[in-house]
Formats: sequence, structure tokens, C-alpha cells
Amino acid sequence: MKHLSGLDATFLHLETPEMPMHVGSLNVLDLPQGYKGDFYEDAKQFMASRIHLADVFTRKLALMPFDMTNPVWVADEDIDLDYHVRHITLPRPGTNRQLQQYVARLHSTLLDRSRPMWEFFIIDGLKSGQVALYTKVHHAGIDGQAGVALGKAIFDLEPAGRVVKPPRARPRSSGYQLGMAELATAALRNTAQQYVKLFKMAPAIARALGGLAKPDEKAAEKNTATAPKKFNLFAPRTSLNVSITNQRTFAGRTISLAETKHIAKHFGVSLNDVVMATVAGALRHYLADNNELPAKPLVAGVPVSLREAGDETSNNQASMILVSLATDITDPVQRLKAINASSTSSKSTMNRFKAVILDDFPTFAAPWLVSGIASMVGRSGLVNLLPPAANVAISNVAGAPFPMYFAGALVTSYYPVSIASHGTALNVTVQSYNGRMDYGLIACRRAVPDITEIGDYMLAEHQLLLGLTQTHPAAAGAAPAKAAAAPEPAPAVKAAPKPAAKPAAEPVAKKAAAKKPPAAKAPAAKAPAAKTAVRKAPAKAAAPKAAPRKPAAPAKRARVAAAA
Repeated sequence: MKHLSGLDATFLHLETPEMPMHVGSLNVLDLPQGYKGDFYEDAKQFMASRIHLADVFTRKLALMPFDMTNPVWVADEDIDLDYHVRHITLPRPGTNRQLQQYVARLHSTLLDRSRPMWEFFIIDGLKSGQVALYTKVHHAGIDGQAGVALGKAIFDLEPAGRVVKPPRARPRSSGYQLGMAELATAALRNTAQQYVKLFKMAPAIARALGGLAKPDEKAAEKNTATAPKKFNLFAPRTSLNVSITNQRTFAGRTISLAETKHIAKHFGVSLNDVVMATVAGALRHYLADNNELPAKPLVAGVPVSLREAGDETSNNQASMILVSLATDITDPVQRLKAINASSTSSKSTMNRFKAVILDDFPTFAAPWLVSGIASMVGRSGLVNLLPPAANVAISNVAGAPFPMYFAGALVTSYYPVSIASHGTALNVTVQSYNGRMDYGLIACRRAVPDITEIGDYMLAEHQLLLGLTQTHPAAAGAAPAKAAAAPEPAPAVKAAPKPAAKPAAEPVAKKAAAKKPPAAKAPAAKAPAAKTAVRKAPAKAAAPKAAPRKPAAPAKRARVAAAA
């Protein structure tokens, strides 16, 4: 048996029917040229040969007596692949929006805790002839970086795949579950070890707390003009910060990784700062549509990995920082720089605590106590009254920079599907993959019924920042931007069709990475087509000479969203 850490178990205890605590991804796959087989059966056979490569596929929970402490992971010797790998056919016409809506529906249901906590869905019926793979795994056993390691077990670098050695035969146990006495003994032993670990770390924790009173020398050296503005302990209340239901809505958007890096380099900020600025600009416009934009800046809750390099353990090793999104600043460039300053300050504070942050802590009586509190807070409406700590969750996960294959099919996209929670009804998670930045937006459907508008605003905000690299001077040390050297867009992405010409939505892999910005017209520099094992996809990069105008009117955005 393997004990869940305190952090892992927290994701179990906080789970309610309204707030499932699993994470997942949506991948659209190109089948091999001339493929005539049954991909669902091939995928199921493929998974049967791979599940032993990752513990998350072969372990289940064993609950402690009376739920007095955390459960443990035990090996499941009778895995039903017909249950874990399922098949869905979309109704006609099989549009991208239909696919996303179905993924939202699948993501709203709880995982069965009596089985290994994962499910894979093979979805066909897309009008493009492609198939989709939707996966979900409980957050108790995996975080963002561990998910990347999990991908190594199921994805290959070549269509033919690699030869995987079958698992070594092990003797089967006679019982379905462990005995009460065995579980109780293990629980007492683990709790004692947790208290000893906490006692040993107490001096280091006290020193870290004391260090907060000392000024940060690096921050003191910074120019006061670039120092981050202090934001209140609590974020302003918005329509995103309410109790949620179990209903979900999902949208996926793609932005070029090369363009995002170009923006970051030009303005002297990090890639993550550009991601947050893109979301900040989108939320600013979205809330302003209904006169809901607060005077105080929105705040993002941003996960920070505590994982050491090379650690691929299937557990959670992360904490969270709060970053101002500077939505009170009108100028996009100044907003980006304010986000960078706030992020740098929060990361500096986190680094001073990183060594003493506990991901394993005593949790005696936590299962029934925390679960009861989580259910009470969510259903009582307290969340609608309490000031929020953050308005939105934003996460950025570094993925594979090369193409991957699943059961011989080319993975063309990698949209994350994360967790909406009470008080934070919108979660934006980004996964980089093969030259792309795939944004996955998941939200409570009642709190954010028009999530596609936020996605479209993000594309417009990205194009706005990209255009401003041509009109604003580069940061010190950054190479000057040139129209002839515009960044190459993500591979395997085609230009967006105009809504008037083609109102129906295109499947994910065929759809545009970004719509055209509402900017003055400028000649576009052609980039060479990116080659893949399946097809070539032309790509263009626009370099506007004038600052983009104000985003399109709501009526026009509604037409764009309908086309998506």
C-alpha cells in the first residue's frame, strides 16, 4: 500500500458532486492515411499494453476505518478496460462545438472511487474524419507536471510506436480489500511519521516566517516605478466568484507558441506573464460588456510547482501564488509590465518559503471533517458572501515540443481540461505542444454561459499584443522586432474562415489558431509550411503596423462565437 500525502488527500476530501476534482485533456487525432480499422478496439488494445507503465492506471483507493485518516493506494488486480476505455460517436454534423460541449458534460461527472480513478473516451463522428481522445484522472493522484510524465507512458514519438515489455507476473492476493486491522495499523504508523516530520521542520518554518519581516534586498534595488502595486488581501467580487453547480462548459483555443515567445522577448517579460496578460485582457473586455469590470484589479491564483527536476512521481507537489492581473490599467503594454512586476514579487516570496512548504501533513479526522465543511460551504451560499482570494485560476504547463502519437494516430492538439471550484468558477489552463499554446477554458455553465466569448477575446488580445511589438520599442536586451522576421505560427493550424463565408464550426485540428485582430490592414509575411507525418498545413503571421483598434462590437463577437 502507498499512503496519500496530505495534499493528495485534500483533493479527495474537497470533492463534492458540484465540484469534481479530476483533471484531463482533449486531444484531436489524425488517423493514419488509409486507415480502415476500428480505432476504439485498437486504442483499447493499445492501453492494455501500456497501463503497467504508470501507477495511476493500476491503483485504487482503500478507505480507512471510520474515515479517521487518509485512504491509501493499493494495487487493483482486476482492471476492467471496457469500463475505463469507452467509445462515443457524436451526432451529425460533428462540429468542434459539439465536441467541446460533450467533453464539458463528461467532465462534470464524478469518478468511481471503487476502481482506479481514470477514464479514457474515444470520440468519433467528427465531420473532419478525425477522432478525439478525452482523458480524465483524479487530481488526488496527479498534478500538471506529473501529467506530462503520464503522457510519456501512452504517447509515442513515431506512428509505429515503441516495443513495451509486458509486466512481470505477480502472485494475486486472496482478498478484494485489505483487512481492518492492517489498515488501522498502517494509518497510525503513517500519522505518527507525519507528526515527526512536522516537528523536525518546525524550526525551518519559524525561520521562514521570520524572514517575511525582513525586506527583500532584490526588490529594494528595483526602481520604484516598476515595483508592483500592492493589491488587497482579497480580490474584488465578480460574477465569476460564486458557488458553482456540477454543470460545465468548455472551450479550447490555440495560440502560436513562437508568437507568444516573441511578445515575451520583445517586452522583457516571461512567457507566463504573456499568458496571464492575454487572459487579463480577455476578462477585462468580457466583464466590461455587462458593466461588471471592478475598479480594483482582478487577481489570479497561479499554481507553482515544487517538483524537483527529474521527479516524475504520480502525486501532487505544488503550491499557489496570487498575481494581480492589473485589469484597472487600460494600456495593454503597461498592464503586461504590471503583471510581470506582481508575478516577480509573488515568486520571490514563494522562493523564500519553497523549502519548508509541506505537501504531507497530519490529517487525523480530516476525511469526514473537511468533506463536511466543503459540502456545507458550497451549498449554503457562503461563497457568494465571502470575499474571494482570487477571481480566476490560471495555469501554464510546459508540454512536449515535438509531435506525438497515440495508438498510431498523430496528436494534433492538447487542450487541458481542469477544475472549476466554488468561488472560482473559471479555470484557464494552458499546455504547450509542438509549437502551439493550447488554452483550455472550463467553467460552471450557470456562472459563465458564454465561455466562447472569453476564448475569442483571448485571441484578439494576443493579436493586440503581437501588433504592439511593432509600435513599441523593445525592452533592454531584447532584439528589435522586424516585420520580415515575424515569428512563425504554430504548425498544423490553418487560417480562420470568415463567419460570413462558412458559418459552420470546423473541428479542432482544422480550426484557426487565432482570429484576425481588429487592426489596420498590413501585409502578412509568409512562413514556410510546417511538415508533419500526416499532412502539410500552411501558416501566416501578421505584423500590423498600427496599434489595433478597440475589440469588435458585441454583436460581431456573437457571430464569431457562433462560427466557433
